[in-house]
Amino acid sequence: MHEIEPYYNWLKYYNVAEDERSPFHGKTYNFDLYSETIYGYYIDPHWDFMGSETLFIKILYTDYEEGYIIIELIGEWNDAIHNDIMHFKRNIVDHFNDLGIHKYILIGENILNFHGSDDSYYEEWFEDMEEGWIVGINFRDFVVAEMSQYNIDSYLNFGGELDAENWRTKTPRYLYEYINRIICRRIDLN
Repeated sequence: MHEIEPYYNWLKYYNVAEDERSPFHGKTYNFDLYSETIYGYYIDPHWDFMGSETLFIKILYTDYEEGYIIIELIGEWNDAIHNDIMHFKRNIVDHFNDLGIHKYILIGENILNFHGSDDSYYEEWFEDMEEGWIVGINFRDFVVAEMSQYNIDSYLNFGGELDAENWRTKTPRYLYEYINRIICRRIDLN
């Protein structure tokens, strides 16, 4: 786990520690000391603690004018025991919603497992997004299947063209525009 780093090539566009509106503003990263763990396994110091001991995040990009954010996740998304969605919703989503963010791109290729509970925080998040959306890209198939069993796919858009395998070769703006086009087509079809 300690070798899995969040994507850092977009630091030239955005650095969460330098964003005065970010909850991680001013954070210093100690790359000589690995201190955070998930189930006893050390993780790279770039990952940010958001209240859960099993799910860590990295905000890769935020565009306040367009109202979108791109967040990479690592760990086990465990709503059953650790109520990870509550921590994510209260400590990250509510903060950015108050700043006008209403479109969320969650990169889930490093989510290794999901344990569901109920969908009330997802429903609340979805209701907060009057003119926005929540997209999960590159989540493992078994994680999406498990989330679907708990009705999470009613609130988060997954799959199909949304799984942008080559997202690292794009700019944050390009990725957002690509995802936004797909979501707009899906909405128009309904």
